[in-house]
Amino acid sequence: MTAQPMHHHRPEPERVPRTYDGIANALQGARRMEFFREFGEAPLEQAESVLRRWWCEAMLDTDPDADRIREAAMAGTLPTTTVDDALALRKARGLPVD
Repeated sequence: MTAQPMHHHRPEPERVPRTYDGIANALQGARRMEFFREFGEAPLEQAESVLRRWWCEAMLDTDPDADRIREAAMAGTLPTTTVDDALALRKARGLPVD
């Protein structure tokens, strides 16, 4: 019997930390001010959903492939998937789905 090397998958750190400061630091100019305004006006029970929405926006803004993705979307050549398939992929990767 021989031993096989084990390769542990280490997830890369997120480009944008899932924190108020992480989101604010990733957004630029008017978008950052819109985030500040929306979060500041949000009732307590909506604060988490505001952070989630803006974290997604910040991730899109900092995506190194953003220009290519926008061009493909405008050209109608961006690959699509179903919500069920996207949720299954997130679950398989151990990512949040709620």
